[in-house]
Amino acid sequence: MAGELTMSPVMQDALVILGSAGIVIPVFARFRITPIIGFILIGILVGPYGLGSLVDQFEWLQYVSISDPDRLTPFADFGIILLLFAIGLELSFNRLWQLRRLVFGLGSLELLIIGSISAGFFGYASGMATEAALALGFALAFSSTAIVLPISGTKSPVGRAALSMLLFEDIMIVPIIFILGALAPTASGDSVSDLTNTLIQGGIVILVLLVAGRFALPSLFSQAARTKSPELFLAASMLVVIGASLATAATGLSPIVGALIAGLLIAETEYHGEVESIMEPFKGLALGVFLITIGMSIDLRVIWADLGTIMGAVVGVLVFKAVVTGALLRMMGARRSTAAETGVLMASPSETTLIVLAAATSALVVDTETAQFWQIVTAIGLTITPLLAKLGRAIARRVEAVPDLPDDDDGEPRTIIVGAGRVGRLIADMMTAHDQPHVLIDSDPDVVDAAKRKGYRVMFGDAARGDVLARVGIAEAPALVFTMDEPVLAQRLVARLRADHSELLIVVRARDTDHAAQLYRAGASHAVPENLESSLQLSEAVLVDIGVAMGPVIASIHEKRDEFREQLEVDGGLKSPPKLRTSTVEN
Repeated sequence: MAGELTMSPVMQDALVILGSAGIVIPVFARFRITPIIGFILIGILVGPYGLGSLVDQFEWLQYVSISDPDRLTPFADFGIILLLFAIGLELSFNRLWQLRRLVFGLGSLELLIIGSISAGFFGYASGMATEAALALGFALAFSSTAIVLPISGTKSPVGRAALSMLLFEDIMIVPIIFILGALAPTASGDSVSDLTNTLIQGGIVILVLLVAGRFALPSLFSQAARTKSPELFLAASMLVVIGASLATAATGLSPIVGALIAGLLIAETEYHGEVESIMEPFKGLALGVFLITIGMSIDLRVIWADLGTIMGAVVGVLVFKAVVTGALLRMMGARRSTAAETGVLMASPSETTLIVLAAATSALVVDTETAQFWQIVTAIGLTITPLLAKLGRAIARRVEAVPDLPDDDDGEPRTIIVGAGRVGRLIADMMTAHDQPHVLIDSDPDVVDAAKRKGYRVMFGDAARGDVLARVGIAEAPALVFTMDEPVLAQRLVARLRADHSELLIVVRARDTDHAAQLYRAGASHAVPENLESSLQLSEAVLVDIGVAMGPVIASIHEKRDEFREQLEVDGGLKSPPKLRTSTVEN
């Protein structure tokens, strides 16, 4: 009939997802509950085991339910790709290199120990065949990248430990799936050869991506930026992440490897902040789709029918993984609080567990009934991960308590000092000496604990999140001081804050004069190059001590500072010379 509106199943599913997001995010934000739980509950409600099972009886339910979760799989996979891309944007090759000991040390130990002991348990206690026990043991050893990292972040001690283990797990996905193929009853002798070819081809593709990205990406995004078109910038970002993911997937590696590399390459350019802000809504929505698919896999009736066994399996997996992970972290020197919180947070199985179980089932290594049971256990574990995060923080506070400071905040505007290390604490000391109200903020719980023990007024928070600065009164603050030694993050935050607070005094610690020029271009009121000021102070000390008169020395110091001011004016494209009047100490 002409003019009749027909709606495809994909369009109906899209409406259900968008409607769910519109309900879940504001409602759960209102009660300060992570939307992760909300999306999973929505999946349970509208999925094939919820309202979707009633479509045959009530046809109108097809408009508010999803009866075929497989249609959402590509979108869920894309959500994981965007998540790894966003993680790459927050990292850098230098920081990733610094994490190498944790990635290949802690990460490998965690996966191998948990997988091996679990396989031994299933083999001896449950009587499973060796191949099935290995498949199930290593499947359960994985933890959820998609849920853990949005909760923990990547900058705190907990976040760094979790990121390191999850990165190693992501690297090991492909070898483990190949090994399962080799263990299959129908496997041929070509599996090892296939794995070798995949690793060689994958290594070549990764090398090409790294070399080509270094030269091509700055030019690509520069051209997109000149058009001043957000749509073109978005298209360029999508082109990079999807192209890199397809390139690694074509060789047999996981597409998330390509996504991570794409993020790392863009993080090295000056356009990473714009890319991150443009991609954020898509990442959140795609991740929501993934969480909805997790909820759809949970059949409450099956759980109720075998409640005791399933709950026992869930508790057993969580406790075992938490104890092993926490013990490994303590052995590698982590604090008790960090080890406890990370262990509990990483205790649940992963979305990768579902992938490995599916591969093991298709290879006839694990029977269908066993796989379905552990899929339910995994889905429950994923659902309660946000609750595990809260439990982990509570346990961390108990095993290593920090004395509470009296809350004497009377609403008076106060200077915000981002970074509670030695530099931040020195500035706080000077503020206290002159009776200036202030507050320290740091995203490292260990640093926060140490500062609190010394009596500083400090709070935990990630300044990269706008709500944290808003909560401590950025709108009324007389000044904001950045002391952390993270050049890329500092530049990005300065640009964002200058756009939101045009009159705010922003003082930033700069690594060198080049970084100072970049900070001035981003909108800093004062950028203090630590290498310049320390060099001038060293020069002053040695000249005076070898007998040069104090007056000429001070005059020459001022003259040299003026020279750098003029150079910064040129390098930073400033209308007037910046002020270089504050000295720093090494953090």
